[in-house]
Order: sequence, then structure tokens, then C-alpha cells
Amino acid sequence: MTVRTRFAPSPTGYLHIGGARTALFCYLFARKHGGQFILRIEDTDQQRSSQESVQAILDGMEWLGLDYDEGPFYQTQRFDRYREVVQQLMDSGHAYHCYSTPEEIDAMRELATANKEKPRYNGFWRDNTDAPPEGVKPVVRFKNPLAGKVTIDDAVKGDIVIDNAELDDLVIMRSDGTPTYNLTVVVDDMDMEISHVIRGDDHINNTPRQINILEALGAKRPIYAHLPMILGEDGKRMSKRHGAVSVMQYEAEGFLPEALLNYLVRLGWSHQDQELFTSDEMRKLFTLEAVNRSGSVFDNKKLEWVNQQYFQNANAEHLGLALQPYMDSLSIATSEGYPLGEVGLLLNDRAKTLVEMAESARYFYEAPQAYDEKAAKKQFKNASADILQNAAQRLDALGGWDALAIQAALDACAEALGIGFGKLGQPLRLAVTGGTQSPSMADTIALIKKDDVLARLNKAIAVCQAAPA
Repeated sequence: MTVRTRFAPSPTGYLHIGGARTALFCYLFARKHGGQFILRIEDTDQQRSSQESVQAILDGMEWLGLDYDEGPFYQTQRFDRYREVVQQLMDSGHAYHCYSTPEEIDAMRELATANKEKPRYNGFWRDNTDAPPEGVKPVVRFKNPLAGKVTIDDAVKGDIVIDNAELDDLVIMRSDGTPTYNLTVVVDDMDMEISHVIRGDDHINNTPRQINILEALGAKRPIYAHLPMILGEDGKRMSKRHGAVSVMQYEAEGFLPEALLNYLVRLGWSHQDQELFTSDEMRKLFTLEAVNRSGSVFDNKKLEWVNQQYFQNANAEHLGLALQPYMDSLSIATSEGYPLGEVGLLLNDRAKTLVEMAESARYFYEAPQAYDEKAAKKQFKNASADILQNAAQRLDALGGWDALAIQAALDACAEALGIGFGKLGQPLRLAVTGGTQSPSMADTIALIKKDDVLARLNKAIAVCQAAPA
């Protein structure tokens, strides 16, 4: 069997975390089995669908690197095909016109509720031979089997059994001639020869209905795999109040796409105790059998940890390319300084996101415009001028400009002045970076041009000399 999976979002909003995980699992399953991964845009809800949302989905897929083999296909471009199938179901006796008005259907549901029954359409027009009422445009309903059961051999959940008696005759075409979700999904999956339908378990109630339509059409049913929901920290389905945002918001916040994918693959799937996976490992190891049946809690701190692990494992070139747009957004020019990737590697164990890293990298390319006020009061005293002056002279005398030579010069300064390294390092860090946090001073200074370091020291020396004795 050729494996063919599909990701089929509705363009009524952005690509969110739950959708991205579904897309990832569909993608990985197809890649593992040498199959095809298809992107389908389910845009039949024309009132809520928008081109902006379509673009948000496409942008999210591109940023995540989930390349699809076919598509995107748009359901609004397949209306003729859906109408053809509806007519086929009508001709075969598997569908019928329903003339019940919305008010009549509401009354049916109220009566069922009063009788402690499931509120639903009662099938009034299913076999009705009365003349249809004038002026009423009918919907088309699928004639669901009245007896028997639908058994779903779910690849994640196991066997799911639903009595057909629990299902009513659903609308497959509205009175304006537009098809409904359950009809379009069935036709698309059939026509596109989808072998595995991998989607969220909020679709479980739709699945028996779709299977019955497939069987009425004489089509082979795909294998279904319903993924557990992603939950907020309170154990409820993740929503905006839990921080569920567009996938592209994670780009804006400075997460690497490969780190986000790694985090998503572990939300509901595991391989032994492994936490970090390369793209190749994900494609090789992923199985539906290892997907958990229960929901997984989204933990932003864990995502930050994964992102930081990717920083620490990145090479300089990749990290520099990833970091550059965030430097640009801060209007920090990097062309005249040391390679940005080298700076990133120096900061990779201190920043959780690229946004943090970019802000931390500022002092490698720009002299501090101001000093940490509290630290300046403590460190930039009159006596500090001599310490910084001695350090500046020794750095200026260096022939080479690397961390080892710089560290040797700073050690010699502290020894000559008879002070602990902290007495030198603290005012030196403030003079060079403007703050109190940075990697080791030798490593930091080595990635700033010598003339710039000396200029910063001379500025700080003047501040110290101006301080009260």
C-alpha cells in the first residue's frame, strides 16, 4: 500500500500549535514510509475563510519546513465534483431532499430533549412521499443506516464502536447548493486516495458518519488515527488563554523552527527516554503505535529548554543566519564586527530565544550608550580609574587579539595591582558591555575590535575620574 497522508486545515484563522503538530505527524508518517504528504485547504466555510488565513497556513508550513508533495488543493475549486457525488448518492437511494425548516428542526430537538432523547433531526423527510412545500429550498441529507454498528480500528485509540442508531441523517448539501464538511472530506479523501487520516480526536464523532458515506459510495476506508488534544497547564484544551498563538508568533519570539518541531513531536509521542531528535531521527523513528492516547500538556518552559539545546548544538553559520533577522529588527549593524555566528555561540548557554540573544549581542557591535545605574554607582569609583587604565595599557600592548592573550594580560594586571580578579573584572565588564552579565571577559573582549574596546575603557576611565574621591 502506498502511504498517502493529508493535512487539511480550515483557513478561518492562523496555523496554531495543535494544527502544526497534526501536520508534523502526517508529514513524518508519510516520510517514514516513503509515501506522499498532501496539503488541502478546507475552505468551504466561505463566510469565515479568508485569504489572510490561507497565507498564514502556508507561511507556517514553510517556516516549519513541512514540505508537501501535492497541493495546496482548495475545496472551493471542487464544488462541481461534490455536487456530482451528491447526485450519485441521491440516485443510489443513499440521500434525499429534506424540506424541514430551521424552526421545524428546532421543534424536533426540543421534543427529543423533553423526552430525554438525543436532540436531533427525526428523519421526517427520509421516506416521505408527500408533495414538497412550495417556496422551500431543500437541503440534501445522507440516509444513514438505521441499524448496525460502525467499528473504527483506530491506530492510536484502538477499537471505537458507534451504534448507527446514535447518528442522524446529516446534511451533506445546504439549500444554497454548497456542500458540507463531512461530504467534502469524504470525497477528497476518496479522490486523493488518502491511506491514513491522521487528525485530532475532536473529529472522532465525524468519523463514523464519514465511514458510512464512504461505504455508500463503494470506496475503501482509510486507516484512521485520532491524536489526543494538546492541553494547557490546567489540564483543559489549549486555547488563547493558555497562550495558544499562531505558529509564526513563535518565530517572532525567537524560537528555531527545528526546536519547535522537536518539542511538538514529543507532545504525545515518545521514543524511549530520548528528548532531542534530528530531523532524520524523527522521520526514521516516528510510529503511530507510540502516540499516547491521552492529552499532553504544553509547557512553555520546556519549549525554551529545547530551544536552548538547539542553540548549544548549532554551528556558527546556522546560528548566525538565524540570529541576523533579530539583529536587523533592533537596527544593530553587524557587518563591521566579528561574525555573528561566533557571537551567538558565545551566548548560546545564556539565551533561551533568539530575541534574548540578539539583545545580549548588542554590545559586541555597539558601545554602551548608558551603564547599569546601580552597578555604575558601585563600580565606577575614583579608584577604579587606575585599574581600568592599567588594563587598557596592557590590552593596547598586545600583538595578538585572542582570548588566551587577553586573559593573560588581565591576569597580569590584577597581579601587578595586587587585587583579586573580581576587582578588575566587575568594572571592566561594566565598561565594555554597559551591564553586569556577560560571558567571560576574555572571550567577550576577543570578539570586539581592539580599538572599540580601548575606546570604551577610556570613556569609563573618564567617568571614574569624575566620580567623588
